Amino acid sequence: MFRAVKPPAPAGDEPVDSERTAVFRAIKPGTAGQGTAGQGTAGQGTAGPGTATPGATRPGTAGQGPAGQGPNPAGRGSVGQGSAQSGSPRAGGAERASTFVPLRSDDGPARPTAGAGAPTAPAPASAPGRTPVPAGVRTPVTRESPERRESPERTTQQPLPPKPPLDMLADLTNNPPPPPSAARTAVRRFKIYAPILVLLAVVLAVVQLVRPLPAPTLKMTANASYTFKGDAAPMPWPKEGQAYMAAAGLGTVGTFGEQKPVAIGSVAKAMTAYVVLKDFPMKKGEKGQMIPVDKTAVEDGKKETEGESTVNNLKEGDKISQYDALSAIMIPSANNVARLLARWDGGQEAFVKKMNDTARELGMTNTTYTDPSGLDATTVSTAEDQVKLGLKIVEMPELIDITMKPSWTDPAGKKWRNYNDLVPFNGSLGIKTGSTTKAGGNLLFAAEKKVGKTNQLIVGAVLGQHGVPILGTAIAASKDIMLATQKMLKAAPVVKKGDVVGYVDDGLGTQVPVVATADVQAVGWPTLTIAIKLADGSTQLPQTAKAGSEIGMLTVGEGASQVKVPVALQGDLTAPGLGKKLTRVG
Repeated sequence: MFRAVKPPAPAGDEPVDSERTAVFRAIKPGTAGQGTAGQGTAGQGTAGPGTATPGATRPGTAGQGPAGQGPNPAGRGSVGQGSAQSGSPRAGGAERASTFVPLRSDDGPARPTAGAGAPTAPAPASAPGRTPVPAGVRTPVTRESPERRESPERTTQQPLPPKPPLDMLADLTNNPPPPPSAARTAVRRFKIYAPILVLLAVVLAVVQLVRPLPAPTLKMTANASYTFKGDAAPMPWPKEGQAYMAAAGLGTVGTFGEQKPVAIGSVAKAMTAYVVLKDFPMKKGEKGQMIPVDKTAVEDGKKETEGESTVNNLKEGDKISQYDALSAIMIPSANNVARLLARWDGGQEAFVKKMNDTARELGMTNTTYTDPSGLDATTVSTAEDQVKLGLKIVEMPELIDITMKPSWTDPAGKKWRNYNDLVPFNGSLGIKTGSTTKAGGNLLFAAEKKVGKTNQLIVGAVLGQHGVPILGTAIAASKDIMLATQKMLKAAPVVKKGDVVGYVDDGLGTQVPVVATADVQAVGWPTLTIAIKLADGSTQLPQTAKAGSEIGMLTVGEGASQVKVPVALQGDLTAPGLGKKLTRVG
């Protein structure tokens, strides 16, 4: 059996050992009850006869009474005296056992310091090499409660940052990385970034090779205009009124008098015919729509006795073709048929509105229509405005086919003559006469002349002629202006065959010249300036083409008088090479 004994207190000024040490001694079995109080053994006092002594009491729990009197009051409990009686498990050679009595408990409070006079146990032999603790009062050691003790320190492992690739490779091969240097850094960066740059270059090259090529464009290098040489010839203008002369596609030949709105009489029927053909188009040689003849048209036909121009053989319920109705208003100038067409094409009031709307569209800013026949003196215009309308009419062959005729035969077989005595002489195309007492004699006329390879059209108007006869005076003045204009027209070479007029640009720096495939002659008169244009036509330019391929059109002039000549490649147009595809920008 073992028992714990308190070490002796240090003597004198020896330092107190802060460590509390438990000293174990082996005792013989059966002698546990012989301890004395002076020995300061642990226990609970003397055990009564026949009573088994408990192993030990916890330090600091015994009383302070002397040993052998029950619980030890001195705080130094001793093992009960006397041998164990019958019934004790340790009697008579029982199994040997050891009892550990700690001087302190980690879980309990610190042992209190023993009081003065308390029995002390004899000092055990000192351990070798250890200074004995002198006897006396010991300084208590303060212990924190279990709640206040800190928990054991725990360490949390944090992941380390990744190492550079070369350092990781060195760890794997157990070879330390070479010391850093500028050369090594440069080589390492080259090895890292060079493949990336190569990959980017490959991707860029593929993109450049597969993306669409720019569309070729045709650009002109020839002059954009041409001016005819010489001095302008004087024009035989009328003595009164106003006049205006122009060439289709070329511009104004000349003007006379103040261009102010005046009554125009039946010249207004030119707009009536134009609006009808815009609403109901027909081709040259066709009869067009069939128009019912109403009672009003028949009654208006009887107004010829009042000085109106009419076709007086219409019958109610009959039908007249669109071609015959237009012939009736443009050749014998039938007022009743003009009003019939207006009623048929949406009603007379709505039709007059169409006439004025069309005038605005054509730029006839000084023109006002109040009736479809022109009989009203409030229907006014200028020579310039009427020439604008005439330039549109000459582009309508179905209408010119009517106006250029010297006469018309109606469905009943009656022949009506054209009041315009200029047709069919000197290339005259007619258009429309008009005369009233207030308006005087008026004529909107057109003519053509072959100049070189061009069939040149000219349009003129003479208004406000009051000489006797009024219409004859207007026709005579118009004839003089027409002949003078035809005489001054001439052709001049603008571009010769084979001349370089432009080039094709493939968009990557290659330019292939284009040349005219024929001589180009322009029509005009001295001091006239005409426009020259180069266009690629309605189709897109090819990426490749052989020399001589026609890829565009050279146009000289405008409108009906313009001259067009194809242009062709002077050399081969080839596809761009690999280098140009890779280095192109944009």
